[in-house]
Amino acid sequence: KLTQRASREFVWVKRRVHPGISEQLIQLDIPGVQLQKEYRRFYPAGEVAAHLVGFTNIDDIGQEGLELAYNDWLEGTPGSKRVIKDRKGRTVEEIELVRKPAPGKDLRLTIDRRLQYLAYRELKRTVLEHGAASGSVVLLDIESGEVLAMANQPSYNPNRPGLSSDGVRNRALTDVFEPGSVMKPVAVLSLMENGVAAPSTPVDTHPGYVYMAGYTIKDHRNFGLLDLTGVITKSSNVGMSKLVGELSSQQMWDTYTRLGFGEATGSGFPGESAGVLRDHARWRPVEQATISYGYGLSVTVLQLAQAFAVLADEGRLRQPSLILGASNPAVTVADPRLVREVATMLETVPGDEGTGRQARVQNYRVAGKTGTSRKASAAGYASRYIASFAGFAPASDPRVVCIVVINDPSEGKFYGGDVAAPLFSSVVAGAMRVMNVPPDDYLPEPEHLSVSREVAR
Repeated sequence: KLTQRASREFVWVKRRVHPGISEQLIQLDIPGVQLQKEYRRFYPAGEVAAHLVGFTNIDDIGQEGLELAYNDWLEGTPGSKRVIKDRKGRTVEEIELVRKPAPGKDLRLTIDRRLQYLAYRELKRTVLEHGAASGSVVLLDIESGEVLAMANQPSYNPNRPGLSSDGVRNRALTDVFEPGSVMKPVAVLSLMENGVAAPSTPVDTHPGYVYMAGYTIKDHRNFGLLDLTGVITKSSNVGMSKLVGELSSQQMWDTYTRLGFGEATGSGFPGESAGVLRDHARWRPVEQATISYGYGLSVTVLQLAQAFAVLADEGRLRQPSLILGASNPAVTVADPRLVREVATMLETVPGDEGTGRQARVQNYRVAGKTGTSRKASAAGYASRYIASFAGFAPASDPRVVCIVVINDPSEGKFYGGDVAAPLFSSVVAGAMRVMNVPPDDYLPEPEHLSVSREVAR
């Protein structure tokens, strides 16, 4: 190899040599062999923030994550100067500065380290407890659109060599899945926008299933007569399917696209997926029904966070942001009055009659939706599941959206209300504490009146 590269100025023999070995080489004083000091990235957060930050290669060029996306911004421009060296490669005289170096710029992320550690720890515990293949958590600040935490399992340590491609990808942004019933609030908004239904509109779900174009749509039990709010509370597929049949496919598609489905969020993260939402002209009636309860389309975890932020923030949509200080104006995409009604309906899900009772957070009102979707396989839908919970808190004055997705739990439990909802509860409870959000039952101290000791004259 040395002979083949003889025309080059130098050839690397070995890089990132242990300091003890390099000291021995200096003592040997081998002619033509020189040592060059190099710097190496160290990631203090390790695997906790690995999927967001990413890593660089041996030449400090970004390979994954924000290291890759903002490589030009971070690396700067190396300088050069003309020098005279002796036969051992030591600089004898500096002749001139050829190019002045330009340092790289700093990049500040929106991530709150305390919340990131919390989300990572709780997600890892949940994935292990339920024997799941993978999982993701996203915590979003509603007012700014800033991502406060984004954690995935399995993760990797960017400070160690030999990384597997499976552990490296940021699943919350790159992986898509059929979301299941967490999509029902979007279909409900479409029904209300187009005057088809109101929260009290009745729908008969008896006998717990309905036939449609050769397919059977089922609920896990017979709920009988429900109103639209009850369809959300009980998560009735039959009720949703019957009601959305009165919408045109274009009306429903329009609501979904306005909330950001079918296109990437614009986070700037490399490899972010746009999900899949087929053009409404190709929908069959049965497909329109299944889309209403989260089958027949695919989404990312961050897309769900963006959409639920719209439901929490009176119809205002903001692009999720990973970079602190990025301009992020809000755009109103839905009627605030209708969105407030949907949010009120979502408060019933963690209630006594709902499917998300384990999502409750002590002293705070919570709104959200459970999801349990069967995973597609080559032979159809298998007995493998994705459990999810999407919601926001406090419902009285929403501050954060939290999305939890657990892929393929294998320890017996697989419903979103059993697997994902408890994780939502623990992450949101921690966020309320860290962000100093007053509880819903908090009453401010009354103002104390000061009484003067002066005697009135």
